[in-house]
Amino acid sequence: MLDVAAVGNKVSKAEYKEAVPQLRVDLVNAQYDLRNAEFPLIIWVAGDDRFAANEVVNRINEWMDARFITTHVFAELSEEESARPQLWRLWRTLPPKGGTAVFAGGLMRMISMRLLGEIGEREFSRWTSHVAKMQSELVADGALVLKFYLHTPEKEQRKRLRRAERNPDDGWWVDERDWVMLEQMGGATPLVERLLRETSTVGATWTVVESTNARYRDLTVARTILAALTARLEQPASRGPELSPAIFGDVDGEASVLNRVDLSKALDRETYRQQLVKYQARLHQLAIEARERGVGTVLAFEGWDAAGKGGVIRRITGSLEAGDYRVVPVAAPTEEENRYHYLWRFWRDVPPAGKLVIFDRTWYGRLLVERIEGFAQPAEWQRAYEEINDFEEQLVERGYYVAKFWLHISPEEQMARFKAREVTPYKKYKITEEDYRNRDRWDEYVKALDQAILRTSSEGARWHVVPANDKPFARVSVLKTITKGLERALKRA
Repeated sequence: MLDVAAVGNKVSKAEYKEAVPQLRVDLVNAQYDLRNAEFPLIIWVAGDDRFAANEVVNRINEWMDARFITTHVFAELSEEESARPQLWRLWRTLPPKGGTAVFAGGLMRMISMRLLGEIGEREFSRWTSHVAKMQSELVADGALVLKFYLHTPEKEQRKRLRRAERNPDDGWWVDERDWVMLEQMGGATPLVERLLRETSTVGATWTVVESTNARYRDLTVARTILAALTARLEQPASRGPELSPAIFGDVDGEASVLNRVDLSKALDRETYRQQLVKYQARLHQLAIEARERGVGTVLAFEGWDAAGKGGVIRRITGSLEAGDYRVVPVAAPTEEENRYHYLWRFWRDVPPAGKLVIFDRTWYGRLLVERIEGFAQPAEWQRAYEEINDFEEQLVERGYYVAKFWLHISPEEQMARFKAREVTPYKKYKITEEDYRNRDRWDEYVKALDQAILRTSSEGARWHVVPANDKPFARVSVLKTITKGLERALKRA
């Protein structure tokens, strides 16, 4: 693949000088049109020639309006990045709709780590798979993803580095990294070509650019960006195929995960008091051990309105030291959050290793309320099953303990709690007309939840449907589940 790209393409000084002025005007105009568009532009620059990559990134910022470009260079992982899944730093730096981001680096670092044996084949394969899936998710969400791999033959790089080192005016940009990359180049080529193949997805393929001649390289990259951006502005991307919602519904109209739940389960006051203390004390010990050993925890809570999520969460946080956890209340996405892929706001809150985060409502909103209320198109919520599975898989691979809870109550119990809230001064704020309206769609939520549990359950990220008609039973049940799950996670760590 790379050998074929090295054919000796060149652009003369005269051709370059003539092409650049109009090209810059066209790029800036397209960029300004993008600012009012409903999609972001992501430009990824990588290659075996560090100097070429730096020059191309600088050229993009020079020829386009740098005020509206964010550039992210992915070098060695920072301490903050090392404490989270690999792709966390990519997700948190995504541009919003109308924005432009340039990503540089990261790929060759993974190649180098694989060559040096710092990561194994399994980890490398997982990483390429997650990168490919992320790209597909962004493209399906509307993003324009352009990727350039800049290739300069080894012989040409050696000549240029030696020439630069002899020239005091140019030698300042050469350092040990360039020679190290060059020494690895021969052994890296098969891995590079494999990476380019495995991370080339529909709508996000790699463009291999011969970089021996800088003028040819810069014009090729700029013209490719302009052509792709102009075409995308004229023809919005497809949101992906849609299937009949019947495929994501129940079969016989009767069976569901929820109707197998025994809602009569309850605890008497004394048993509740004893078990609450027991499991809170155990969770406190496990959380300290998890902090010391760097095992993160992600707890996701969903359930019917008035099912008691707040009370359960307070019993969990009451077991923990204040600096070890965060509770993230999830409401309808804000105007800013709607400018990003829906998973972006959840990736932002992934805790570092050793810490715990509780999501009060979660990314499952895409499969539940957004599906049922029509806030997400069928193509969007239908592909969300696999997007969510990939998200949770990355957490588990990084060593997190992940648990997902649905607190289940009967319609009759829910109505009783609604009425109680209306007459309780400090709970009045919890009840709205929306809560009553949602009751009318109870059966739709049952079907949607059934599919969510069926399609997103895994050994490492389990669903737990908790009987919650009796609040004490639900609280102890959740605490017991978390302690047992965290014990298993610590044994694996």
